[in-house]
Amino acid sequence: MTLLTALASQAASAPDSGLAGWTVDLMDKLGLFGAALAVGMDNLFPPIPSEIILPLAGFAASQGTFSLTGALIATTLGSVVGAVILYWLGALFGRDRAVMVFDKVPLLKVSDLEKTEAWFTKHGGKAVFFGRMVPIFRSLISLPAGVEKMNFALFLLLTTLGSLIWNSLFVIAGYRLGENWDAVEPYASAFQKIVIGLVLLVIGVFVFVRVRDNRRPASS
Repeated sequence: MTLLTALASQAASAPDSGLAGWTVDLMDKLGLFGAALAVGMDNLFPPIPSEIILPLAGFAASQGTFSLTGALIATTLGSVVGAVILYWLGALFGRDRAVMVFDKVPLLKVSDLEKTEAWFTKHGGKAVFFGRMVPIFRSLISLPAGVEKMNFALFLLLTTLGSLIWNSLFVIAGYRLGENWDAVEPYASAFQKIVIGLVLLVIGVFVFVRVRDNRRPASS
């Protein structure tokens, strides 16, 4: 049994199974690179919650597996690398393909894309910075930034700053809480559910309005 797993097994809430167990094993075997890899995968696959991974990195630091500074640097680097991959995927997808999608998908219009582009041109910097601190959007915001070919240096700076702030909150919380690292998760989970609920509400309103508007010409 490796060092971190042995130490974790002594805690009241031992992270020895599921996603938490996988993260512990990854950091056990790969150290800081494992922490960076786990957070990077959170960016690429939003269902993997950083709200669990980041406090565990802090917990590992509190047990001496690596330093707190190392945990902050590694997790932030992982976040940035994941975001950059999605940025370039968005850039490769490109505006022309985005236009094709908006033109062919029911309930979407090219004008919706044009409005989104105008909004992103005006607020893209704030969206990228603050989006790094919002569940789900942490990953998704990198795609439109790439599609719209946002200045890469600016994207990199804002992504790094936003990721550092978000990661620091959870890593330091996990470090301070020690064996009670998982006390952070319920609050983060509640926040994520609120965000998802608001997104679903916005989507529902959008679909309702678009369907209503599409029916009006037929009824006149």
